[in-house]
Amino acid sequence: MNRLGRSGVEVGPLGFGAAGIGNLYTPVGDEQAHEAVTAAWERGIRYFDTAPHYGLGLSERRLGAALRGYDRAAYTVSTKVGRRLEPAAGTGDDLANGFAVPATLRRVWDFSADGVRRTLEASLDRLGLDRVDIVYLHDPDHHAEQAFREGYPALEKLRSEGVVGAIGAGMNQTRMLTRFVRDTDVDVVLCAGRHTLLDQSAAADLLPEALARGVPVVLGGAFNSGLLADPTPDATYDYGRAPRELLDRALLLKTVADRHGITLRAAALAFCAAHPAVACVLAGARSAAEVHDSAEQFATSVPDALWQELRDTGLLPPEEPS
Repeated sequence: MNRLGRSGVEVGPLGFGAAGIGNLYTPVGDEQAHEAVTAAWERGIRYFDTAPHYGLGLSERRLGAALRGYDRAAYTVSTKVGRRLEPAAGTGDDLANGFAVPATLRRVWDFSADGVRRTLEASLDRLGLDRVDIVYLHDPDHHAEQAFREGYPALEKLRSEGVVGAIGAGMNQTRMLTRFVRDTDVDVVLCAGRHTLLDQSAAADLLPEALARGVPVVLGGAFNSGLLADPTPDATYDYGRAPRELLDRALLLKTVADRHGITLRAAALAFCAAHPAVACVLAGARSAAEVHDSAEQFATSVPDALWQELRDTGLLPPEEPS
């Protein structure tokens, strides 16, 4: 287990990303979602990450229900604030936001102190918990002023009150996460998709800064939302259709992995885990089979010769993996 700064909160090297059980892209039944969480527990995974954004609260409800039978002291849960959920008058679905759920609620951007507390209270209710271990400011890309001026101090207060154990920010970009590392007292940051076999942009700023300041990094999006899991013409990259040039690059990466006797998935997870600033890699899953596969791939030993070939052929920079 890896401790998050001075917080006392711990995470294992592999965590469970719960967007999938919030019906990301396609519907998932309650039983299948429950089985996915159970499989994670069976594989020794004890860190579970969710958010109100994931299925308009469905991910939190399902995760909380699945964890109810386990000792609360034995696992770590994180959720996020910044998108407050309110009743919606319209009909239809939420697929425009990526989730196959009825649009009975709507997201309201709110990084105010009051919004942070209200959002967290609603999350606790959906999870059926009296506390969460980690709270992240979620995607404050276009709300930086309010996030730094109001949202972050609100999280500091919640931490000082013992309501949460650790605080941080979770984003798909590195510039603002690096600012959080430099300018605040966050315990952890969550970076999705920016340190992968296809995108090493976090290595330019976030990862060295986090390492220098002792702020652990949780990495999500190891597969860049699908392309590195299964590089096919229909694969997704950063939640949209993968561009042809990235598909071609992923296929080249897969060819090298095959040549060294491992899967591209194993190489993708190992690359994320290799950096010394990284405390945990989140693997999203929507079924028990996906959980078992991720655990097996994560445990696979990746030969040094594979990394050397990727560097020699220009598929990775000379200094990667760190």
